[in-house]
Amino acid sequence: MPVPRGDLTRSAVLAALGTSGPLSRTDIARTLGVSPATVTQIVKDLLARGLVAEVEHRPSRGGRPAVLLGLVGSAGRALGAKVAADHVAVVDVRLDGQVRQSWDWPFDAMAADAPDRLVDLLRPLLDDTTDDTAAPVLGIGVGVPGSVDDQEAGAVDAPTLGWRGLALGARLRAALPVPVLVENDVNALAVAERLYGRGRDHRNFLVVTIGRGVGAGLVVDGSVYRGAGGGAGEFGHFPVQPGGPRCSCGNTGCLEASVGQEALLRAARDAGLDAPDATIFAAAGELFGRGVAGLINVMDPEVVIVLGEGTRAWEDWRPGFEPSLRAHLMPSRRGVPVVVESWDDTSWALGAAALVLATPYDAAGATGGQGELVRARLGGALAGELP
Repeated sequence: MPVPRGDLTRSAVLAALGTSGPLSRTDIARTLGVSPATVTQIVKDLLARGLVAEVEHRPSRGGRPAVLLGLVGSAGRALGAKVAADHVAVVDVRLDGQVRQSWDWPFDAMAADAPDRLVDLLRPLLDDTTDDTAAPVLGIGVGVPGSVDDQEAGAVDAPTLGWRGLALGARLRAALPVPVLVENDVNALAVAERLYGRGRDHRNFLVVTIGRGVGAGLVVDGSVYRGAGGGAGEFGHFPVQPGGPRCSCGNTGCLEASVGQEALLRAARDAGLDAPDATIFAAAGELFGRGVAGLINVMDPEVVIVLGEGTRAWEDWRPGFEPSLRAHLMPSRRGVPVVVESWDDTSWALGAAALVLATPYDAAGATGGQGELVRARLGGALAGELP
């Protein structure tokens, strides 16, 4: 599948090596749908930068053996932090997406000193004294369940955290000695999918999450669509039930207020149950499927990727979701595949780290000045010194 030239093609090469393992130049050209000459030039640059290396030779059917290229994951790393109302999940990730370490700490997002507490959790992780070979930290990515004006400024509106116009990015950057990027947590997952996951094979896809809340990441032409003010993808606040339950955003009848974790627990209590049963999940799945069908009809994606804590019970969601989804799709959209991926608690934080790991190849300039600092740190790391 053709991909854009320039920095984004470098990103695609690195993503292909990071997800598929060692590949030849011919394999890369075939996978990405670009010319061998383009790949040769890009690989030459990446070799010079120390981001890829020739790792082995593969026998060929006549002629010279093919040289395989591998990603140098130790060229840099990033910290990713996912902020929830009651905890923070953090990962330390290499450039190739390999998680080195992970942590999960209790956290009170509603506390007045929540940003300072987040600084206290992150600062010690910047000094890794346990591994002399650890690559330098290029930056910190932070994912939050709310709207973010842009990744560089990082002003957050997150009703579930009690944050209104919180200048989180500015406060973290003032206290930490590395670049900081802040983004909606589902958008961050979409970045990770584009760089390391199924999204590497698609330029138009949806990431939909179900769990504590409901969200969507919209990838259009290879980039996450953020909207005019960074609030695109608030799928959980799609109105589905006139006169329905009140949502955390202040409105009534939002999808999240009917199928999010709290809604399912409330339905179970109303039914005299300790936990949601198959009937409750099926009813929620019907609403969720109808909503996802609406997104597909509007966005016309190549694939939909379903993520989030709720996927652990997907077999209970499926009986309501699948018939509802297909019944509400336009005929031309009924073949769109929906992929439900496995989930663990580090996935949100890995998405946040991907904000940094994708930044050195950001041709659109979505990360602003913080992205420039990340690129400078990567260049400095390869030269043996950091800015």
